[in-house]
Amino acid sequence: MDATKLSTSESVSKKKGKKAKNKVKSEEKPVVEMDTESEVKEEKSASGATFPPTFSMSEIKNKQRRHMMFIKLKQEKRKQKLELKKKRKREREALGDEAPPKEVPKTIENQRVYDETTVNPEDEEVAFDEGTDEFSAYFNRLTNPKVLITTSDRPRTRTVKFCEQLATVIPDAHVYYRRGLALKRVIPQCVTHGFTYLLVVNEDRKVPNGLVLCHLPDGPTAHFKVSGVRLRKEMKRRGKEPTEHSPEVILNNFTTRLGHTVGRLLAALFPHDPQFVGRQVATFHNQRDFIFFRFHRYIFKNEKRVGIQELGPRFTLKLRSLQKGTFDSKFGEYEWVHKRHEMDSCRRKFHL
Repeated sequence: MDATKLSTSESVSKKKGKKAKNKVKSEEKPVVEMDTESEVKEEKSASGATFPPTFSMSEIKNKQRRHMMFIKLKQEKRKQKLELKKKRKREREALGDEAPPKEVPKTIENQRVYDETTVNPEDEEVAFDEGTDEFSAYFNRLTNPKVLITTSDRPRTRTVKFCEQLATVIPDAHVYYRRGLALKRVIPQCVTHGFTYLLVVNEDRKVPNGLVLCHLPDGPTAHFKVSGVRLRKEMKRRGKEPTEHSPEVILNNFTTRLGHTVGRLLAALFPHDPQFVGRQVATFHNQRDFIFFRFHRYIFKNEKRVGIQELGPRFTLKLRSLQKGTFDSKFGEYEWVHKRHEMDSCRRKFHL
């Protein structure tokens, strides 16, 4: 009886042991599978997102998944670009002085179509023309600039504030409201009161979109499209309000005959001698026929380091037409008019 009892108990214990072993094995199997899946995922993440050569994002119908795949593709391209940049840097350091010169990237500016009207400032003919043009009295210090700033009829708040801030940038500038008067009646009054410039800010949909700049008394008159207007309150990290000191004027990239005329037109807005004590500078930078205006103040941190602080406002000008004489929309003679189709035919052709 004892032997039979022992045998049955041993068989039961063996069965229990087999069941326990099976349970342990069944519990271990998914753990192994999870580990293999995690390893596969890690390998995929390490290798980066791989896409077939004929892959197109538009094939993915799910918007969120399409967005995630697009982000992964951008990250992969960024990594490849960074690795290539580091590789080239290591090669250049290894070669030392024998390294080839750096490649100059192709841009619209350095691929610009040559303009026959591009002039040398030291040319005698250009100097003679500039000595006899409408701005010669200003550059010969015979007149001092005095500017009248006005708006179109019934201006909105944004346009009025823009004019007031322009008056703080341009010394001896006065803001007057239009009151429904035509420009043909305003110009003679400006001449009798000794103004040398009439600046008219036009608006569309409550936003400044145009600027008429008329040099008095003999012209010329330039019409600009205005875009990207940022007032002082809309600018981050702006400096304190500008002082009454006359700013320094910087004109960049006005290289053609038309560019010389526009540059002299803008330069004659400001007094002859800047007051460097105020450390203020007004910049007109021409790039692809867009004139970017910025108003800064120099900040001298120490004897070697100099910083700049933007004061505002900022805006962008695009020349639409240049007219001889004062403003005359019907019978005026135009020196240059922007032709849209000619500009669109060649992206590398500029006039200023």
